[in-house]
Amino acid sequence: MSTSNLRYGAGATREIGMELADMKVGRVMLITDPRMAELAPVHNVRESLEAEKIVYDVFDRVRVEPSDASFKEAIAFAMEDEYDGFVAVGGGSTIDTAKAANLYSTYPDDFLAYVNAPIGQGKPAPGELKPLIAVPTTAGTGSETTGVAIFDMEELHSKTGIAHRRLRPTLGIVDPENTRTLEPMVVASPGLDVMCHAAESYTAIPYDRRPRPERPLYRPSYQGSNPISDIWSRTAMRMVDKYLIRATRDPDDLEARGSMLLAASYAGMGFGNAGVHLCHGMSYPISSMARTYHPPGYPDDHSIIPHGLSVTLPAPAVFRFMASACPERHLESAEYLGADVSGASIEDAGRILADRITYFMQELDMPNGLHAVGYDHSDIEGLVRGTMPQDRVNKLAPRPFTQEELAGMFEESLVLW
Repeated sequence: MSTSNLRYGAGATREIGMELADMKVGRVMLITDPRMAELAPVHNVRESLEAEKIVYDVFDRVRVEPSDASFKEAIAFAMEDEYDGFVAVGGGSTIDTAKAANLYSTYPDDFLAYVNAPIGQGKPAPGELKPLIAVPTTAGTGSETTGVAIFDMEELHSKTGIAHRRLRPTLGIVDPENTRTLEPMVVASPGLDVMCHAAESYTAIPYDRRPRPERPLYRPSYQGSNPISDIWSRTAMRMVDKYLIRATRDPDDLEARGSMLLAASYAGMGFGNAGVHLCHGMSYPISSMARTYHPPGYPDDHSIIPHGLSVTLPAPAVFRFMASACPERHLESAEYLGADVSGASIEDAGRILADRITYFMQELDMPNGLHAVGYDHSDIEGLVRGTMPQDRVNKLAPRPFTQEELAGMFEESLVLW
């Protein structure tokens, strides 16, 4: 079990300079995206660094839903100078980009060397990385707690990633003040990602049914559900039930927004060790093959299906299919998310959990299925093809599936209600 270092509280962002000074870090690469670069969280970080006389260079070209090309751009920037550490301010895209910049600039190698097999070689990080402080501004990925960096492999039209526990940030600064300016869709979609992180890690294949690696170094970050991750996942689901709708509807509800930020970290500590499964496996081609959808509140320079939305669209079908492998866990997940399970039959576990997820999507005005974000029956073959190589997560599914069954789940996901 790898743990995460977190600092939670309003105003904690202003302590970054002091933290880095205490680490004896003198020069950092500050990584963010173009929109966040103009907002208060980055302004506060810069003030904090300047107060401690820490030299920094700003890389503000992070791409929302990053690609291999955008990762390489950040890596090249990181290799132009000798940085003692990194600071990432933004959503999961920014924090994941910083992880890649840290890894490749510290231990240069061919880009595919560290990328997950079978797409890449899956080499582990050769040694300890430089300090990375992550400041999440969205309540979703939990990237401040995980050793995973996800990106879109443009040539394959599918997502993959780099995963090793050494990529985990040195410190996550979880500051509710950094969520004040988020638009509703940028609260709702990451919040749904928190829900799926927690439910998938709680229902993943148990850790003791996974093969033992030849050496501890090769033990994957995603190990399967386990007693410690279960605690984080259960708590995160309860917090989603209590706070997600409130946080989306009222930007001034800092209790709800701060609690969702914390729920994202809790879920991150859960799935960062247990892993996620098929909802995420199916989400990667859904995001990568986006053609026409432009969600409100996100950059409009390219079609994008936000990660949390792409994960949740197939989730009802996935949980209906998987429930027979561990129905008790599916029923418990539905209860943690607020469903009334009194008198429920164990055979109904998958349907009840699927219905609860659909409830949240309806309350948050999410698109009604894959058809609403630009897909139809003719796309299913490509979506299946993009899902099958996602071994890192697919192998954690509690129940095996065929390509035909996967196609059936995509079919069910075209229209949800």
